[in-house]
Amino acid sequence: MKKIGILTGGADCPGLNSVIRAVVRKGVEEGYVVPGIKNGWSGLVDYDMRILDSRLTSGILDRGGTILGTSRIKPQNDPEQIKKIKESYKRSGIDALIVVGGEETLKVALKFHKEGLKIVGVPKSIDNALSGTDYAFGFDTAVNVATECVDRLHTTAESHHRIMVIEVMGRYTGWIALQAGIAGGADVILIPEIPADMDKICTDLMS
Repeated sequence: MKKIGILTGGADCPGLNSVIRAVVRKGVEEGYVVPGIKNGWSGLVDYDMRILDSRLTSGILDRGGTILGTSRIKPQNDPEQIKKIKESYKRSGIDALIVVGGEETLKVALKFHKEGLKIVGVPKSIDNALSGTDYAFGFDTAVNVATECVDRLHTTAESHHRIMVIEVMGRYTGWIALQAGIAGGADVILIPEIPADMDKICTDLMS
């Protein structure tokens, strides 16, 4: 019987449990056994996994986080961890591994793929900071939450005659700020991709 493993790595975000559930349901339907690897790449380092089925993944669609747990280890920097991951992959008997993660997690997945492991990457990113995909899952929820915050602050700003500065996550990508700012009717949207002239911004806001 063929096995398809699945792990979730990096920061948690909305939709992780939905992906796990979909993989398990489709896998079982097609006759596969689906081992869930605990806590990202750590689960392969420690050989920590359990078989998932429809019962274990029932009712998780609206749960936050990930039922498999996650971690932020970077095994590409540790030869011993690389060795253990390859050994666990072989020992478990999985035919392919589905890796659900962001930039760092998928970098590791790409490394192992190039070394012969059969891996499929599922991109997740709250701030949409991944190339090769228009929208990573998790991003839409982040934009909706940020937009709701902007909407709620409008009345406070008007009541107190103040300018509100709303900071959202994104590191070096401005997708959340851009889309939430447009949806929420922001007067100015600052994103890391475009240098800001603060003097001009202050002048525009005061006019």
